[in-house]
Amino acid sequence: MGAISHEDIVQAPKALLHDHLDGGLRPATVVELAAEVGHELPSTDPQTLGRWFVEAADSGSLERYLETFAHTVAVMQTRAALHRVAAECAKDLAADGVVYAEVRFAPEQHLERDLTLDEVVEAVLAGFAEGSAAAAAAGTPIRVGTLLTAMRHAARSQEIAELAVRHRDAGVVGFDIAGAEAGFPPTRHLDAFEYLQRENFHFTIHAGEAFGLPSIWQAIQWCGADRLGHGVRIVDDITPGEPPVLGRLAAYVRDKRIPLELCPSSNVQTGAAPSIAEHPIGLLRDLRFRVTVNTDNRLMSGTSMSREMALLTEAFGYGWRELQWFTINAMKSAFIPFDERLRIIDEVIKPAYAKRLSGS
Repeated sequence: MGAISHEDIVQAPKALLHDHLDGGLRPATVVELAAEVGHELPSTDPQTLGRWFVEAADSGSLERYLETFAHTVAVMQTRAALHRVAAECAKDLAADGVVYAEVRFAPEQHLERDLTLDEVVEAVLAGFAEGSAAAAAAGTPIRVGTLLTAMRHAARSQEIAELAVRHRDAGVVGFDIAGAEAGFPPTRHLDAFEYLQRENFHFTIHAGEAFGLPSIWQAIQWCGADRLGHGVRIVDDITPGEPPVLGRLAAYVRDKRIPLELCPSSNVQTGAAPSIAEHPIGLLRDLRFRVTVNTDNRLMSGTSMSREMALLTEAFGYGWRELQWFTINAMKSAFIPFDERLRIIDEVIKPAYAKRLSGS
C-alpha cells in the first residue's frame, strides 16, 4: 500500500476530544467580528492574520502561546458572535471528516458585554446545533459534545462545574480546567471535582503539558480525572531501554487505560516536544497507552485533524491500521453514553477503515 495522502485522510472518519472553540476561529471571521466591536488586530488581512497567529504561537512557551487568545476571546462577547463561531466550528470539523468532536470553551471569558454564564452556554450550544444540521445536510454528519472549561488561575471552578451539570441534557458532556499550569495545581479546584463526581459527571484536566509528573499525579489521584488533557509528560516516568521501564505513575495510567489527549503540533509549539518526529506519541503508542490525536487550537497551530494525522503518518510511517486505532481510542474515551459511542464505532468508523485496509 502506498503512502496515505492528506486528501485520503480528510475522507476518513475521525474523532476529536481536545479542541478549543476560541482557538479554532476562521481568520476571516476574526477580522469581521473585530471590525464590528472595534477591536484592534495585528492585521486585517485574513491570510496575514492567520500567519500571525501561528507565528506568535510558535514561541516555545505555553504562556506566550496563551497570549494569542486575547484577540479571539475579544471578538466572542455577544450571543450572535458565539453562535456564529460555534456553527462555523462544527461545519469546519465536519468538512475535515470529523464525525465526533468534543469542543471546549471557558464561559467565564465571554462576559464582557453583559451576557450571563447561562446565555453564553446557550448561544454556543445553539451554534453547534445549527452547524451540525448544516453539516448533515451537506452529507458530512457530525456529533458535537461541549466541554465547559474553568480557568485554573481563577476562582470560579465550582460555579462552572454547576453550570456544566445544569446544561448536561442540552449538549454539555463534560468539564475541564485549563490555563497556565505552573503555580496553579488542579488541587486548587478540588471542591469542583468532588461535586462533579457526586453528580456522576465526566471531566478531563489539562495536565502534564508545560508541567511534569506532579501535575498528572494530582489530576488523577487527587482530583479523579477521567482523561488527561495532553498528559504528554508522562514520558518523564518512563526509563528508556529495551524494553522501556515504566514507573509507578506511568504504569497506573497505562493499566487503567486513562486516555491521553495528545496534541502533536501544539506540543511542539509550546516546547513540550522538540518536533513531531521526536514527539513521545510514538513511544506511547508502541507501549499501548490509550493515545488519542487532537488539534488543540486549529487557528494557532494552523492545523486540522487530517493534518495532525498526516504529520504522524509522515513521521512514524503509520498506515490506516494505526489511524483507525487512534480514532477508536478517541471514540471509546468520549464523554457521551456508551451505546452512542458504540454506534459510531460500529456503524461509521470500522466500516470506513475496513474498506481502506482491504484496499477497496
